[in-house]
Amino acid sequence: MSIEYLGLSEINGPLIALEGIQDASYEEIVEFTVEGSKKKLGRIVEVNEDKAIIQVFGGTDEMSLKNTHTKLTGHPMELALSTEILGRTFNGLGQPIDGLGNIIPEVKLDVNGHPLNPVSREYPRNYIRTGISAIDCLTTLIRGQKLPIFSGNGLPHDQLAAQIVMNASLGEGSDEEFGIVFAAMGVKHDVAESFRRTFDDSGVGTHVTMFLNLANDPVVERLITPKVALTAAEYLAYEKGMHILVILTDMTSFAEAMREVSSSKGEIPSRKGYPGYLYSEFAALYERAGIVKGKKGSVTQIPILTMPNDDITHPIPDLTGYITEGQIVLERFLHQKSVYPPINVLPSLSRLMKDGIGAGYTREDHQDLANQLFSSYAHVGEARALASVIGEDELSPIDKKYIKFGIAFEEHFISQGQDENRTIFETLDKGWDLLSILPREELDRVNTTILDKYYVPYQETEDESTAE
Repeated sequence: MSIEYLGLSEINGPLIALEGIQDASYEEIVEFTVEGSKKKLGRIVEVNEDKAIIQVFGGTDEMSLKNTHTKLTGHPMELALSTEILGRTFNGLGQPIDGLGNIIPEVKLDVNGHPLNPVSREYPRNYIRTGISAIDCLTTLIRGQKLPIFSGNGLPHDQLAAQIVMNASLGEGSDEEFGIVFAAMGVKHDVAESFRRTFDDSGVGTHVTMFLNLANDPVVERLITPKVALTAAEYLAYEKGMHILVILTDMTSFAEAMREVSSSKGEIPSRKGYPGYLYSEFAALYERAGIVKGKKGSVTQIPILTMPNDDITHPIPDLTGYITEGQIVLERFLHQKSVYPPINVLPSLSRLMKDGIGAGYTREDHQDLANQLFSSYAHVGEARALASVIGEDELSPIDKKYIKFGIAFEEHFISQGQDENRTIFETLDKGWDLLSILPREELDRVNTTILDKYYVPYQETEDESTAE
């Protein structure tokens, strides 16, 4: 028998307090009836003897201490799931907003889920192709990996996220089922509409499930959106055997929402005002990626976060870096040079790429080529620093070649069109074309056998020789 409680004890922003409550449990969903007709949902975020603190989805507008009936449901928040969620668009709570009706569920799952037990994990193998050379070649995304994108305000991470959704696949020749779960938190209406229109126009919408939490939606819903998205991904991966790529943008909005709600609860703040459990909340989300023994599918995550003031030591990127297996860093300097996507490859890395590339996965030259491109581009930075002191005309012939390589690398390898989808073989061949600018003796990170097979010296034109 469910018990209804009349009236509230306290209202504080998105939180309410209810006293005299019985048998309440943490994360339990609560139903409110306001003014006898309007329905709202909330979840219990704190229980202390007979007092409960409840987060209200949809905000506490129109609620007062006397006009609200409260009913405990006896269960945590659940998401109705079936394969019909592919191609559908939902709000941050998992409710359909595309006008196509409710989902007829095969199952309802608790959105809180659980991080994967390390004992039940399989080591990630195989790669996911994004069609973006700087990622596929140098920071390869592996199935079951969590690989965040560190961006900044004003950088084109939204365009990059959309391009990854449009391009992503399991690679050439794969016949396994693939899908994408895309969750946006705190985005503006025009950005959300841009995502939706882009996916529909490109024809990928049928295998994309979208969860949209808009900027004017209540802050507390932002805390649920990534959990809802990951629950949908786990269902498709572990119950339906699909390989699912989850893109979460923007985790900074999630952290800001957590800070706001924590402040409303009167909790003691930690670094930069964020609650002390920010790390554990991030870990609980990020660790829901992986491959489970005995299951056919996988969940791969690309969380996107904007670094406040481009500060990579800020708590949000700092804690994310502890938990995830690498990072892709967007650089403002490259963006100002009109390089898209402005990926700075030197601080970017994928810690799992070594076990998912090479012969049998991509091509046998992939690892050596990536190592040499990293090394050569690092030398470009040294040559540019020297040129800023003594002038480019005074550089040695080899340093001038590195300057030339650096320009070509940024303009033709890192930079590519927003609708350009490169295969892994096109990317690797383009890398060798760039390395041909450098003398063979400078390519000291490549096995001799591979060098003999793929290296072709660059042939200068008469105009280039005259210019030098």
